[in-house]
Amino acid sequence: MSGIGTGYDLSTTTYSPDGKVFQVDYAGKAVDNGGLALGIKCKDGVVLGVEKLLAFKMLVPGSNRRIAAVDRHAGMAGTGLAPDARAIVTRARQECAQYLSFYGDRIPAKILADRMAHYLHMFTLYWSVRPFGASTLLAVKDHELGYALYLLEPSGEVQRYFGTAVGKGRQAAKNEIEKLVKADAAGSLSCRDAVKHLARIVYSTHDEKDKAFECELSWICDQSGGEFRRVPKELAEEAITLAKAALEDDDMADA
Repeated sequence: MSGIGTGYDLSTTTYSPDGKVFQVDYAGKAVDNGGLALGIKCKDGVVLGVEKLLAFKMLVPGSNRRIAAVDRHAGMAGTGLAPDARAIVTRARQECAQYLSFYGDRIPAKILADRMAHYLHMFTLYWSVRPFGASTLLAVKDHELGYALYLLEPSGEVQRYFGTAVGKGRQAAKNEIEKLVKADAAGSLSCRDAVKHLARIVYSTHDEKDKAFECELSWICDQSGGEFRRVPKELAEEAITLAKAALEDDDMADA
């Protein structure tokens, strides 16, 4: 009975005999079924990428973006349930605005990450709510840490990373990012190069069962003036073109 969650998954306040909160596990499965979201910290900033799955052919290209700015110095990429991810972004914007209004300065990276983690964790504590079915990557810059990348999970756990991925194909993407980080022992990887690497990873790990998708790319770096913005259209198109060419070369090599 405890193994399948029967009777123990009706509330977030109920533990199974194995010590699990099944609704948190279910939220994690919702994230695993979402498009890949990945990020990497470079010498001059942080780059975020998202594989946005297109469920319907009639959707307008470029709409319903999965990456959003929460302040000039911070942005988020979400995967999982899109409405839940938008709710998390909205809360992050409120935290940034409230801190600026009260202290007269932009919210530091660690404080924003901790506040959002507490907010997510709160939805695992009461029977009247459910955990968020979304995970978000937070890219932010502040005076002390410089550029930083955080992963916020439905359980309320938050970790700071050099690079990570979440969603479909996350393990293969993590392996590729880990190779990049290890190869960049000198810390010379630039955001312009990272954009091309992330686009390649999105296309190489894409599940062929999901035919239609878009690759979204955003960054916060020296080139963007320390503000969270979309990657310039020319650079994004170049990165996607190179990613498609690399994928075709791999297919020809395997044939």
